[in-house]
Amino acid sequence: MRLSSATIARASASRPWTVVGAWIITLVVSMALAGALLGSALTTDFSFTDNPESEQAAALIEELRGETTIPELVVVTAEDAIVQDPAYSAYIGELQEALSALIPETEAVFVGSYLTQSGPVSEDGRTALLPVVIQTQSFGVLQEIAGEMNAIIEETGVPEGFMVRTFGNGTLNEDFTHLSEETLQRGEAIGIAIALLILIVVFGTVVAAVVPVLLAIVAIVVAFGLTALIGQMLELSFFVTNMITMIGLAVGIDYSLFIVSRYREERQRGYEKIDSIERAGGTASRAVFFSGLIVVLALSSMLFVPASIFVSLSIGAIAVVIAAVLAAMTLLPAVLALLGDNLDRLRVRKAPADPEQHGGVWDRVGRAVMNRPWISLIASSIVLLFFASFWLRLDAGFSGVTTLPEDTPSREAYEMLTAAGIPAGAGTPVEVVVDGDITPEVEAAMAELQTAMAGFEYELDGATLPLFSPATVEQGPAGALAIVSAALATDFQNDVSTDAVATLRSEVIPETFAGLDVEVLVGGGAAFNVDFFDDAREAQPIVFLWVLGLSFLLLLVVFRSLVIPLTSILMNLLSVASAYGILVLVFQGGEGNAPLLGLFVQVDAIEAWLPLLLFAILFGLSMDYQIFLLSRVKEYWDKTGDTTEAVAHGLRTTGSIITGAALIMVAVFMGFALGSLPALQQMGLGLAVAVFVDAFVVRTILVPSTMKLLGDWNWYLPGFLKWMPKFDFEAPAAELEPVPVPVPVDDR
Repeated sequence: MRLSSATIARASASRPWTVVGAWIITLVVSMALAGALLGSALTTDFSFTDNPESEQAAALIEELRGETTIPELVVVTAEDAIVQDPAYSAYIGELQEALSALIPETEAVFVGSYLTQSGPVSEDGRTALLPVVIQTQSFGVLQEIAGEMNAIIEETGVPEGFMVRTFGNGTLNEDFTHLSEETLQRGEAIGIAIALLILIVVFGTVVAAVVPVLLAIVAIVVAFGLTALIGQMLELSFFVTNMITMIGLAVGIDYSLFIVSRYREERQRGYEKIDSIERAGGTASRAVFFSGLIVVLALSSMLFVPASIFVSLSIGAIAVVIAAVLAAMTLLPAVLALLGDNLDRLRVRKAPADPEQHGGVWDRVGRAVMNRPWISLIASSIVLLFFASFWLRLDAGFSGVTTLPEDTPSREAYEMLTAAGIPAGAGTPVEVVVDGDITPEVEAAMAELQTAMAGFEYELDGATLPLFSPATVEQGPAGALAIVSAALATDFQNDVSTDAVATLRSEVIPETFAGLDVEVLVGGGAAFNVDFFDDAREAQPIVFLWVLGLSFLLLLVVFRSLVIPLTSILMNLLSVASAYGILVLVFQGGEGNAPLLGLFVQVDAIEAWLPLLLFAILFGLSMDYQIFLLSRVKEYWDKTGDTTEAVAHGLRTTGSIITGAALIMVAVFMGFALGSLPALQQMGLGLAVAVFVDAFVVRTILVPSTMKLLGDWNWYLPGFLKWMPKFDFEAPAAELEPVPVPVPVDDR
């Protein structure tokens, strides 16, 4: 027996309990793996695989100072008291003593305050810092200790009139983790609830609506188990759980929706249960397979980016897509075989009309578009190009602490520091490492660098302030290594800080150390971010070529046409570009946020990792509806050779299903977009917009108008490519033309 999507579907349906049992075992094992290993597999650390300048600098700093130490700051502010007051000093002493209990128990090595001349105090005397110095390179350890610090602060008690917050990488990571988990829960609840409602409307029955949701949940759980295993070999970002859930709900429901819909369509035509499952397997399941394959190939491009966040999210998304495809092709046929006509139980509306019938909404829409193809093509292209034009304004960066909700502890601490005039970047200074013989000429250059750094400024509330605190110089005992270090007055993640590092690297340092036999490297948190931007930018050509090239080849083979891959890629690029533009409008420009009632956080820059990641995800997902629509078009064209009628047939038979699937995806992604974390807001809205555009503009207008204008050229294949294998989308087992079996109408 030849292995195909049809034979897989028939085999699964013929042995349903065996298949269901195998999946139950897989589900249980995955749950056990996720429960035991997922926590240890995830990290809040970001890392590189190409050893950029910031990491080289970090290695030299560690060589000079020993193991890396990072301060986590306790910020204390009083409404009416000052540090000279006995009550203020008494509280600081009590708090310092309590925090010192961390030293023998954790990686904390020092706790200071102004009482021991090691903690800054604001000029007005109302704000004091207690630096807790932690010996670690792990953000996870910092986060754990920050949690313990907050517990100690709470146990010690905060006097009336005082406000105490922690600030540093540990607190930031804790806040990001909390907001991420909160977004995950909200996204799941909103996505599943709205998906169920849409599925009930599409299918008209509760049972049929529940099946795709359950299949999606199975795929998500299995992906969690796979990720937990992979995470024992690779460090994976904690964002991977959000990615798995978001993509799993979207594609898992969509894939099952298309297959269940085709199965019900075949039953309406009078085919027996098993035959209907096989025919759905040979058509819808085949389209699901190729659609999933394109998504996986697109996502695999992220593995070329030498940064852990891209690799992590790529692995998680690939895992859940593979799980969703396998579940749709094997578990779903088995479930359909067991349910049979019980799939239509708990009916809430009458059965939908046969999609083959002419005259429906989507039939009229398709013919209206094809009656005026030039007008439809030009008008829709102008709209998409208009939104895409805002992409040119895109600035890449990181959402700093000021973009977090106002009641987030780290943001409150940052604002306390800023109000007190204390450098908020004290814990993440810019550190310039000079590697080589520290000659008098080099010392003079370092002094010149200190002067240059003192000249950097930034704007705050209309005032011009120094960006760096006075720089200090630290030399190694052998005179072969030195560090020029300066604390940032502002958030190390914002544009001001990263632009300053870029200027130091490209202008100040080359000019200052010209002709000197030393290597000068810039390290620190802001430098890390600059290296991240550079890696993402350098990887763009590889990612684009990989995604576009493999998508072209796959579509070429599947549809045996040179034209369809080219037009599909161009239309998808247009939809992705318009989604980018809308992201800029809503988040960076703000013009697009007002009509949305100000739901989204305004930022100075779109997350640096987002455009590249979104391109891979969006291009893969955008191809979904192209494949589902074009597969039905080709199925009809293979039988008739009439392109116009084939397009009308494709829109007519897929219109309501693709619309429902798109609305489900939009709902799932918007569920995540409505969270509080700017990065996830941007990701969710970007995905939602792109899917909406693809389903309601590209699929509804651009595809039919373009195919109408091209006519038979849609199916052009040069002679030298005729050798390629043929993938028919017509129903399998065509020789079986069974006598239609009346399908009972179930009004339950």
